[in-house]
Parts: sequence; C-alpha cells; structure tokens
Amino acid sequence: MLRIEPRQRALLVEIARNLTDRMGLKVSLEAARTKLVSLDRLVRNHTVGGLVDIGMPVISHR
Repeated sequence: MLRIEPRQRALLVEIARNLTDRMGLKVSLEAARTKLVSLDRLVRNHTVGGLVDIGMPVISHR
C-alpha cells in the first residue's frame, strides 16, 4: 500500500468530495430518466388528462 504524504490530505479530501458529488449526480440522472420513462408510459396509455376535482378542504376552528 502506498503511503500518502500528510501535506496531500487536502487534495485527498477534495478528491473524495468530487467522487461523492459525481455519485450523487449519477443517482439524480438515473432518477430523472426513470421519471421520463414513467411519464412516457402515462402519455402512451392516455392517462394524462384534464383537471381532477379533489374537493374543498375543511378547516376546523378549535
């Protein structure tokens, strides 16, 4: 195993941070692609439609 010089610690921390950021971007990209596939499926099945009435909320005063 190679020994790392203590003066290189900051560089190693930066490398680790960059790798973590890249992994996060990969996860985000995969999530976006999954959502696109889901949206395309909805459009293909014609389930994307107009407005849906969810009713009026009831607010109770205590």
